[in-house]
Amino acid sequence: MLESAKVNSMANQPLIEVDGSFGEGGGQILRTALSLSAVTRKPCRVFNIRAGREKPGLALQHLLGVQTISQLCNGKLEGDNLGSTEIFFYPDEILAKNFEIKIDTAASITLLLQALIPPALFSPQNTEISFDGGATDTFFSPTIDYFKNVFLKTLVKIGPEIGLDVLKRGYYPEGGARVKTNIQPAKIGRIDLTERGKLIKILIISGASESLKNNKVAERQIAGAMEILRRLKLPTEEKQEYYSVQSPGSNICLMAEFENALLGADNLGKLGKKAEDVGKEAALKLLNDAKDGFCLDRNLADQILPYMALSQSKSQVLVSEITNHCKTNIWVIEKFLEGKFETKDNLIVWNPKKL
Repeated sequence: MLESAKVNSMANQPLIEVDGSFGEGGGQILRTALSLSAVTRKPCRVFNIRAGREKPGLALQHLLGVQTISQLCNGKLEGDNLGSTEIFFYPDEILAKNFEIKIDTAASITLLLQALIPPALFSPQNTEISFDGGATDTFFSPTIDYFKNVFLKTLVKIGPEIGLDVLKRGYYPEGGARVKTNIQPAKIGRIDLTERGKLIKILIISGASESLKNNKVAERQIAGAMEILRRLKLPTEEKQEYYSVQSPGSNICLMAEFENALLGADNLGKLGKKAEDVGKEAALKLLNDAKDGFCLDRNLADQILPYMALSQSKSQVLVSEITNHCKTNIWVIEKFLEGKFETKDNLIVWNPKKL
């Protein structure tokens, strides 16, 4: 197993400088930087935080993320205040801990987990994280169904097995979700996702708040997706559910399960938007990402990059699109880990530095 304490044993390491305005200038830069800083024990300075956003600086979900990462590795933070555009992070040894994160907004739980999982994998024992509040399904982040059924199941293929229990859903703007996770320490194996094999089935999970049950929103989202998929005569499985939540909302997630890969697409309902259209959009997005034999959808591509680099082996993935978000994440990862990404057409290759 790659042990964080052995990745960089030299004391008083110089700060790795990370410009948060690079590329899209979003919160992913901060999440990736601090996550890998904790794993490698390389201190960093992140400045111009979220410079590309309407409200730059640390929002509540970013603040909670950096503070929890710091606790996980007994680190020290400077500048960890709401609205701060610059922080200094000095990580120490990762130790197993149990956390309960209280969230008073509809901050995305899945984005927080994106940053917390990598360092927790290098803890000597299980790490349990409970969320009280926040959103399981909100805009500009993976839905909890996508996170659980596409991202986490893809991780299982390379080693890590992470338990995730959704006790209560939470939508924007009030959140109010309750989620528990159990992250076991694990070795990250070589990633080779270039041949996906035959399609087994497409799973459709559609959900909505109980207040939308009379309007059959969950069923209509499925109907919209099936209108697209039925034309291609693809094998499908459908699940629908209604939730007791603090804010009304709806979500749909489609997962294409192949012999060797998983691709997904999700979507959220909006006021004034037909439920059928929510399903149609998700289905069209999935079909677009699943064409030409691709093994990862555009969203999963940038999420899997840190694990490719942490595997310490040459890894490669065939993705539907190398987005600007993906390119930005590559730029951050190469600052912390010894190696180089190569991209050609839709193929991403990680070449670790030879010792």
